[in-house]
Amino acid sequence: MSPPTSAPPAWQQTIFKVLKEGGVKQIAYVPDAGHAHAIRSAIDDPDIEDVVLTTEEEGVALCCGAWLGGQRAVLLMQSSGVGNCVNMLSLLRAADFPFFTLVTMRGEYAEFNPWQGPMGKATQGVLELMGLHVLRASKPEEVEAVVRAGFDAAFLAGEKVAVLLSQELIGRKQWEGK
Repeated sequence: MSPPTSAPPAWQQTIFKVLKEGGVKQIAYVPDAGHAHAIRSAIDDPDIEDVVLTTEEEGVALCCGAWLGGQRAVLLMQSSGVGNCVNMLSLLRAADFPFFTLVTMRGEYAEFNPWQGPMGKATQGVLELMGLHVLRASKPEEVEAVVRAGFDAAFLAGEKVAVLLSQELIGRKQWEGK
């Protein structure tokens, strides 16, 4: 990853702070601009193993394996990746693992890619159908409380939790042609 060109928004810094304070030892991700600060921070933190995935469902298995090994892990993904995870999410229900994922949303606010719309609209419902408790943060001032609540529900109460980070938080995405 290249160094940041400017300081990340405070809400992005808060997310990593919550994960670090919560004792997360592994962060699994498919690279995503909305998670860039948490990814860079994990890469730079010697106490956290950053794991680049080829596809999001690998992250579900990684989080389960981490839990079996006595560690907390978090999956960072984009809403389009939720569709890739549906079959693997059944593992959470069958084995009753706690689970925590942070999902940056697409297909919402000022979306330019028409193929992001369908999964963006279906993300919450898909996660709920697979047995996850879904929380959402749409404003910067909501992020810390929502992420902490989801984190505690997963790792203290043993729930399966997804926190959706609204596309409004990330801002308008634009196509960058070369």
